[in-house]
Amino acid sequence: QVQLVESGGGSAQSGGSLTLSCTASEATSDHYFLGWFRQAPGKERKGVATIASDGSTSYADSVKGRFTISKDSAKNMLYLQMNNLKPEDTAMYYCAADLNPRVHSAVQALGVKTPSSIFGYWGQGTQVTVSS
Repeated sequence: QVQLVESGGGSAQSGGSLTLSCTASEATSDHYFLGWFRQAPGKERKGVATIASDGSTSYADSVKGRFTISKDSAKNMLYLQMNNLKPEDTAMYYCAADLNPRVHSAVQALGVKTPSSIFGYWGQGTQVTVSS
């Protein structure tokens, strides 16, 4: 079973930047990675940014203009560049992946509103803490 591993989290000051990375334990299809979600304590996991099979992206309103999702197929990596961080960005961040065409269709149609429950593969998460 493919395992996902996130890295790059940590602490940052408000206005700072962090870049999250996600890699898979084995070579996967270029269409494997689908997005980043985050979960703050006591809150549900929500979509931050998604990238569909055709490369189209979707962002939560709260991060538009500040975060950028990208993939590097040659390196089998998914990234989330986070700029102008705010304290409300503090959360555990997870990358999500799947090869099921139905999941990909959902991401294509719904973007960040795709329910987290339908993704088959998750990383263990990386903590991002932003202080004011």
